[in-house]
Amino acid sequence: MPKGGLRIDILGTSFTIAADEPAAYLESLLAKYASAVESARRATGLTDPLKLSIVAGILLGDELEQCKGDPKNPLKSNGSGAEDKNAEAERLTLDLIARIDEALGLMKT
Repeated sequence: MPKGGLRIDILGTSFTIAADEPAAYLESLLAKYASAVESARRATGLTDPLKLSIVAGILLGDELEQCKGDPKNPLKSNGSGAEDKNAEAERLTLDLIARIDEALGLMKT
């Protein structure tokens, strides 16, 4: 049973997702993504929603990779369960992407 739901209204599209995460956590993820979209818009001048979403994804991926290199970051592999945290973060991310794709009708259900 999903713990939280999130109304997403960004880049000219609106939909609702349900996930096994608290609503506050989902809202913080959306705020982070919206910030990345706005950063991409300011940095590139792009207005096309698809292109903006791609650039925002790249910016967030870059940020994640930089965090992995930070020895103080819990996502950095150090043999103390970080691999499990990385795997869980990846699983959650892929699950959310699949739900968003499904909501947008990008995947066959």
